[in-house]
Amino acid sequence: MGKGVKAAVVGGVFAVMLGGAGYGAYNIVSAVSGGGTGGAETKKSGPPDAAEVAETTGSFFAAWEKGEAARAASYTNDAEKAGALLTAYGDDARMGEVAITPGRPAGTTVPFTVKATVTFDGKSKPLTYRSELTVVRGQTTGRPLVDWGPSVVHPDLKEGDTLVTGESAQPAIEAVDREGKVLTKERYPSLGPVLDTLRQKYGEKAGGTPGVELVIRHADGTTGEAAADTPLLTLAEGRPGRLRTTLSAGVQAAAEKAVRQYAESSVVAVKPSTGEVLAVANHREDGFNAAFQGRVAPGSTMKIVTAAMLIDNGVTSMNGPAPCPPTATWQSQTFKNLTDMEPNEGASLANSFLRSCNTAFIKLIDEEPLTDFSLTEEAQERFGLGRDDWKTGIASFDGSVPASGGPDRAANAIGQGEVQMNPLNMASVTATAITGAFRQPHLVSPELDDREQAQARGLRADTAAQLKQMMRLTATQGTAQQAMAGLSGDIGAKTGSAEVDGKATSDSWFTGFRNDVAAAAMAQQGGHGGDAAGPIVAAVLRAGS
Repeated sequence: MGKGVKAAVVGGVFAVMLGGAGYGAYNIVSAVSGGGTGGAETKKSGPPDAAEVAETTGSFFAAWEKGEAARAASYTNDAEKAGALLTAYGDDARMGEVAITPGRPAGTTVPFTVKATVTFDGKSKPLTYRSELTVVRGQTTGRPLVDWGPSVVHPDLKEGDTLVTGESAQPAIEAVDREGKVLTKERYPSLGPVLDTLRQKYGEKAGGTPGVELVIRHADGTTGEAAADTPLLTLAEGRPGRLRTTLSAGVQAAAEKAVRQYAESSVVAVKPSTGEVLAVANHREDGFNAAFQGRVAPGSTMKIVTAAMLIDNGVTSMNGPAPCPPTATWQSQTFKNLTDMEPNEGASLANSFLRSCNTAFIKLIDEEPLTDFSLTEEAQERFGLGRDDWKTGIASFDGSVPASGGPDRAANAIGQGEVQMNPLNMASVTATAITGAFRQPHLVSPELDDREQAQARGLRADTAAQLKQMMRLTATQGTAQQAMAGLSGDIGAKTGSAEVDGKATSDSWFTGFRNDVAAAAMAQQGGHGGDAAGPIVAAVLRAGS
């Protein structure tokens, strides 16, 4: 048994002597009695007790410390996967001199600290980190076992990941913003996965030389591209290459601060005149870059695209009719407005837009010459959405607006149904709406790797002028007024809330502009658009102009 585990046992003995049922009590008793596992023993049920938790974790830690991967894995409920990862811990990650110190258990969950030495090609460095495990009852044997998951070995490991030490797959980069300010994951934590991906894609092009690192090697991502390694420890420094991004350090800092106020939130800011991404931030438990890769319903922010479709097809105009009745029925499905919204049968499109009246848009989608394909065509041809051809510099999703019949045709028009978006998409929608031109968002210059940027027709000048004016009215007189209060300059916005099956609270969406900055945010289960996403966007716009 290693030093860390022995120390924990001794500490447990002292706890028992002081009158408590300490962590290490069962280990001492079982050592004297020979373990008490002989004879015909009845299969146990129910959660493991404190003594079983202590014995199981003690045995597991002792085998792990000694590098006995198969034996350590035998104390888990998935010996095959545990054995593979624990073998890689020593063989591929080159970690030795392991000492594990358990903390105070919380029921069947035990936190612990790992101290190890990483050695490669004559270079060594210590590594210390914390993790935790839970002991469960084996379903077939009744034995107490470590509930296996990769995070037992390291808290940042997920299914399919492993640990590797060696020469870096890509040279490190020194990422800088548009003005040359250095961007680090320590100062901008939300950028961590983005910077790792930029390093993977552009490390060699940036001109650096590789070092030696311990990294988490991830399973391939959903995009089919190899996921970027996550560095954990540098044994030998390489020479980082300098990589200029389109980000703005000031706007990024504001975005990071804003999303921290709301759980499961994401935001993107772009420069409409160029398509350059100024900020990307996420505050999520899973670490997923939902700002660029999310695929969820955008709610009423989609009405920007729907309004453009209505105007471009001659159905109505900003000052034309768009009645707002209490309900609207489309092919047997009845749609309603937000609670307490006053109906207005004489409403214009601008009025229904600024109040975000669902029924007004539902009532107009069956007008000639509209078809099941009209919204899809508007999204693809005018806004560059849903064609799977954006090349932003990192993995991204460029929206989906499928041609839908039946009730989904109506639901799509108000950002429900089968429409899927993320904040990057909706920031781009706003940029296109206010300039009339689609400029594909990008995070690094296309000239760096000769990426071909997506193209779209953009909007007629009169359509863009009407959309921009309706967004201005929404920010100053409509549903976005409270969130946008106090912002100076040329401002506009659109709110949205998207209902999610099985969730009592809707997702909060908001997109807006201020001068030459457009931003969009989403907070899952954040409520109405102005409740969570609105303040995030307002904070970013305040910093961006």
